[in-house]
Amino acid sequence: MIAIQNNTDENFNSIRAIAKEVWPIAYGAILSQEQLDYMMKMMYSIPSLQLQANAKKHRFILAKEGETVLGFASYEFNYIKKPKTKVHKIYILPNQQGKGIGKELITFIIKQAKERHQKGLILNVNKKNIAVRFYERLGFEISFEEILDIGNGYVMDDYVMEKSI
Repeated sequence: MIAIQNNTDENFNSIRAIAKEVWPIAYGAILSQEQLDYMMKMMYSIPSLQLQANAKKHRFILAKEGETVLGFASYEFNYIKKPKTKVHKIYILPNQQGKGIGKELITFIIKQAKERHQKGLILNVNKKNIAVRFYERLGFEISFEEILDIGNGYVMDDYVMEKSI
């Protein structure tokens, strides 16, 4: 049975390990190795994750089976001061994908968002990421496209997807 719980590790060891395993598979055909390395450091270094959790108030949750972490997500209430919850990250170990874990993480986030009177979820996904289909199956729709400059000459070419709750 999958349990969803808050991350309590200040060093984010499980989250960093999952990102390190998933990112090359999810983005290896989309992004250069240099951009992958840059983004991993930018988003998944311990100081960056601590900043996201503490200063930016991103909530990190883990999907666990027993003591084994199978995936994680992070989210933020009242994104850009609107009653929407931003899903910043959601990743499942490759050998655990297709088992409903991502759906359970999203369901948990929806429950938390509804308790805080949020009206919807919003997320960014790379236009070439096959996860677009996963989000569509969960009821997300593409709202618009955006290109985000992330520094060092790199951009994220994304769909912004939304779901009313």
